[in-house]
Amino acid sequence: MPDTYIIEVGSGPAGIVVRDREGYRFFAASHRFNRLEGQLFRNAREAERAALRLVNGEQPAAA
Repeated sequence: MPDTYIIEVGSGPAGIVVRDREGYRFFAASHRFNRLEGQLFRNAREAERAALRLVNGEQPAAA
């Protein structure tokens, strides 16, 4: 299983998630996703869903 994933929303980068002992930590690729910076997720898919919620104007929820 990879330790790093690129998270994209639409055709642009949202950030990356890097696996650590507790899960996957999000690092924003642009200011648009700063609200997710440093949040911990159980997996890359949950981080992607949070980025999509943020773009859609919903409150992102950490895992």
